Amino acid sequence: MSKSARNRAQRNALTKREIPWGAIAFFTVIGLVAVVAIGFAFMQSRASSDSAIAGLVEKDGLGREHTSGAVQYETKPPMGGDHDPMWQNCDGRVYDRQLRDENAVHSLEHGAVWITYRPDLPADQVKRLKDKVESVEYTMLSPYTGQDSPITLTAWGKQLKIEKADDARVDSFLRSFVKGPQTPEPGAACSGAKDTP
Repeated sequence: MSKSARNRAQRNALTKREIPWGAIAFFTVIGLVAVVAIGFAFMQSRASSDSAIAGLVEKDGLGREHTSGAVQYETKPPMGGDHDPMWQNCDGRVYDRQLRDENAVHSLEHGAVWITYRPDLPADQVKRLKDKVESVEYTMLSPYTGQDSPITLTAWGKQLKIEKADDARVDSFLRSFVKGPQTPEPGAACSGAKDTP
């Protein structure tokens, strides 16, 4: 091999580009750590946001069996428990009549928030609740005879009683519990079942 050919071969070896696998691996690991950290922080903030809701009532150990019969619930409206095999459609639904508890509870199991109001709630308050529910998936609204507060927000094992529809805790409750960490069956449907009260 001539001297000039040898010099060209050396130059080519020195200028040849190689894939920087070390740098790629380093930045991939850094990216994965960042994604995990951000996800963890998000879940912590979502889980802790419910504890900041003043007046929130929580209940654990709720049954989850299917039954076609009537269930005697401890609270009105119920926060969970045994329920009908068919859920109440809860894809931003507004009902003008009281729902059957057993169907509504099944929707709570799927991650829905059920907002109920006393039938004597002023029309402007009902309208405000209706507008809210129609804009948020996995929610439903209905009157509820006999509840002890003007408005009650209920998720599986979580409940908040309020006086007025413009209470800031409504948004906090929805943010925390619509398909929230309390959901026994995450990813389950909220439509395609019972469509009438």
